[in-house]
Amino acid sequence: MTTIKGPAVFLAQFIGDTAPFNSLEGICSWAAELGFKGIQMPTLDERFINLQLAAESKTYADELKGRVAAFGLEISELSTHLQGQLVAVHPAYDDMFDAFAPKNLHKNPVERQKWAVQQMKYAAKASENLGLKAHATFSGSLLWQFFHPWPQRPAGLVEEGFRELGKRWMPILNAFDESGVDVCYEIHPGEDLFDGQTYEMFLDEVDQHPRACLLYDPSHFVLQQLDYIQYIDLYHERIRAFHVKDSEFNPTGRQGTFGGYQNWANRAGRYRSPGDGQVDFKTIFSKLAQYDYQGWAVMEWECSIKDANVGAREGAEFIKKNIIKVTERAFDDFAASGGDDEFNRKVLGL
Repeated sequence: MTTIKGPAVFLAQFIGDTAPFNSLEGICSWAAELGFKGIQMPTLDERFINLQLAAESKTYADELKGRVAAFGLEISELSTHLQGQLVAVHPAYDDMFDAFAPKNLHKNPVERQKWAVQQMKYAAKASENLGLKAHATFSGSLLWQFFHPWPQRPAGLVEEGFRELGKRWMPILNAFDESGVDVCYEIHPGEDLFDGQTYEMFLDEVDQHPRACLLYDPSHFVLQQLDYIQYIDLYHERIRAFHVKDSEFNPTGRQGTFGGYQNWANRAGRYRSPGDGQVDFKTIFSKLAQYDYQGWAVMEWECSIKDANVGAREGAEFIKKNIIKVTERAFDDFAASGGDDEFNRKVLGL
């Protein structure tokens, strides 16, 4: 067993235009002061990382690591959630997802998708240059708007969608394989990979690719009413990244899992600051330690109630308290009876 690394923090929800959140040094100083040991870094903001340069220059990657290390921090993973989303976009979402791409690619979904694939390949090489073994991303979606089967879905629609998704991701997965890095899909509503069943369907389309791994985030499963503990038992061999994000589900006579089109504060299912929701993190950390999870525990902060800075400070302490330093010996070693093959056969009466 391995002691989980952490706490780390996903920077995406904190990056902004005012200090200390508008520069790498500023945000690293802030994270270190709160007690974090790692940062999960988004890759679209060049104030923090030039993704292409990190892929093409080992010198730049080493310098970037050094700038982060100066604050006693490590980069836990790079994130391409937004670029991964653009690998597969249904036309219904084109206008809204254009914001994730450079302006010169807006209204041009074909070129936007090519750009996203190249971004993913840069991320593979950049991760390798930074010495990282896991990478966080989204799968994108061609099918999400069809998740509820009304009107009745045409026969073969889902199968064709997953075939296309697998076709688009296979060269990306191969690039990550060449770099020795796992692609960790965050299983998430709005993506075609939104639960265990859809993940398995995707694995079938990419020939069970060894790099098609998982970012485990239980908050999304509470909102879906999925057994997020059994999920670890089912998929622990593929879990290579972990978001510590809390949530709660409080159905009423007026709304349930679909949320009634309400805003986040008024939904039956909503995300909460770590420790404020319903996720059983004590069991989760125990399970991951039991299954020898060797990655980071990364706080992803999303809450419609609590102040972000308060949530971050509390989140760092929350993760520290939940990380289990694994034992190096069995608790009953004091009563060991020793033994070798000859002794064991004697005990068996052989």
